[in-house]
Amino acid sequence: MPIKLSRKKSLGFIILILIVGALVGSALGEVIGLVLPDGVVKQFFIRSVQGTAGPATVDLLLFTITFGFVIKLNVIGVVGIIIAAYLVRWY
Repeated sequence: MPIKLSRKKSLGFIILILIVGALVGSALGEVIGLVLPDGVVKQFFIRSVQGTAGPATVDLLLFTITFGFVIKLNVIGVVGIIIAAYLVRWY
């Protein structure tokens, strides 16, 4: 009988892998957008959704900190997330 090893993945690990998949996919989409000539296909690959939070400023006596971030996700980034989810699910 084969021995089945069960490994539980932590939520932090899963989120990290999904974020890395989105980063790699989005970067690949930007590179594809640079390589392709102008047209419908290029517009499809470089179309993105952008979400922002901030800036939020914390003014302390000695210094001021400003927090904020932008999430930009394109079509290939979504493909990267799907591939990363598949890899997390099966490996």
